[in-house]
Amino acid sequence: MLQKIKNVINLGIKEFRGLVRDPLMLGLIIYSFSVGVYIAATSSPESISNAAIAVVDEDRSHLSGRISDAFFPPMFVAADQISLGEIDPAMNRGDYTFILVIPHNFQKNVFAGNRPVMQLNVDATRMSQAFAGSGYIQQIAMGEISTFLNSTSTNLTPLPAQNVIRNRFNYNLTRSWFGSMVELINNVTMLSIILTGAALIREREHGTLEHLLVMPVTPFEIMVSKVWSMGLVVMTAAVLSLLFIIQGLLRVPVEGSIILFVCGVALHLFACTSMGIFLASSARNMPQFGILLLLVLLPMQMLSGGMTPRESMPQAVQVFMKLAPTTHFVELSQAILYRGAGMNVVWVPFLILSIIGTVLFMLSLAHFRKMVSQVS
Repeated sequence: MLQKIKNVINLGIKEFRGLVRDPLMLGLIIYSFSVGVYIAATSSPESISNAAIAVVDEDRSHLSGRISDAFFPPMFVAADQISLGEIDPAMNRGDYTFILVIPHNFQKNVFAGNRPVMQLNVDATRMSQAFAGSGYIQQIAMGEISTFLNSTSTNLTPLPAQNVIRNRFNYNLTRSWFGSMVELINNVTMLSIILTGAALIREREHGTLEHLLVMPVTPFEIMVSKVWSMGLVVMTAAVLSLLFIIQGLLRVPVEGSIILFVCGVALHLFACTSMGIFLASSARNMPQFGILLLLVLLPMQMLSGGMTPRESMPQAVQVFMKLAPTTHFVELSQAILYRGAGMNVVWVPFLILSIIGTVLFMLSLAHFRKMVSQVS
């Protein structure tokens, strides 16, 4: 038993040496957990900036003038006044992202309580501005209408209820807090699969796998050595990224226990490194491994709940993705890092992730032994 442990340790150290001699893989690790996390956090703007807007003012009233003048930098450029017939040509040329149409008798209908309708034309090809800008324009217009009514009438009936919004865990809705964490979670998944798979394929391409098979080591020891060594590399990089990039450089607060998060990372790495061995055992060379990686990694990252809430996905996708380790890793990571959850809250995803990891390890070991028998 002691000799098996020594073999696993020595084989893992060999993996470290092979990784050090691979500058491209080292560069990928450093970039993914430093520059990659920073870019993902800061590339999405907090709000729209200098969005081009025009107003078709058919009412020419005091209220319509207030609404037209309410759009100003830095969110919007000063609104241009255009006619109704210029809307389609201007949108076709891409002159404006938004064109707001204020109809005739708008102010009169507002005073009469007739609930008049304004039309907002949006150039949806500019997705980042179109998505956020529509909401901002609605808030600005409704705010001007409310202010105007309150300043011109003292007999308005107050609303029977008031909606008070309180944002928890991210009070200012800062996008960098979300983007950096999601990128860290995605990189842990991606690098764990890539490193273990590349380590195994590198052994096959260089012919060193045959050398290992003639030594007194078993396929189990070879596989475990790759799992713990590459998992340790990814875990170390993830912790350093969390401490120095996310908390240090980006100033993102971490609500929960970092130690508990690291335990979750270890379980996830156990599952994903085993998956990397399985994919590498199924591929004959690195290009084939890359194709398999795309087919597996992209759905795991996009459908795990990190980018889009799982509740908004089809029911069949939700059920199927419960078999993926990333789903439960995203769940426990968000609970710990965002909401400060303890083990009493996240024990279920921890348990499920450990079961998935064990099953993947056993399947990968059986597949690896089959591949080794064919090689020998």
